[in-house]
Amino acid sequence: MRGKTTEDRTLLELLDPVAQAAGYEIVRLRLMGGEHARRLQIMAETPDGEMVVEDCAKLSRAISEIMDAADPITGEYTLEVSSPGVDRPLTRMKDFANYEGHEARLELDRVADGRKRFRGLLAGVEGDNVAIDLEGEAETALVPFAWIVEAKLILTDQLMKRGADERAARLADTPQQTPE
Repeated sequence: MRGKTTEDRTLLELLDPVAQAAGYEIVRLRLMGGEHARRLQIMAETPDGEMVVEDCAKLSRAISEIMDAADPITGEYTLEVSSPGVDRPLTRMKDFANYEGHEARLELDRVADGRKRFRGLLAGVEGDNVAIDLEGEAETALVPFAWIVEAKLILTDQLMKRGADERAARLADTPQQTPE
């Protein structure tokens, strides 16, 4: 899920160690576009879920060095490094656990219970399964993580409040500089 295509997964193998050495985790990587004007989009964060503009610049420089040396992409491309954002993609088991209680949309690689798309409140993880409380269902559904091809948080007031609270906490922890 972090990489959709074989090319994405190959790039992840190359860039995961670079990101980790710089103190980041790649949440999702996508190489988009055709032969011309391709875009390498990388969403990343620190292990504790933070990613500010300075982090994006730092990781972008580290990735650019390796990409220039290895030259794994044929032709021109633009590198875009960003935070996953508030309504982020969920690509790792820990994402489903971290966002328990928030609304999400899941898309599967197969039909389950007569459909491929599900929406509900995340209820954590159990083994290799994602637990989700689906609207109108009495019991929590367990979806094998391996079946999920795409998952994303849904922007709600509760999620926006969480994002604002996390940002406020980060700002409170940052030492303020006083003018001299």
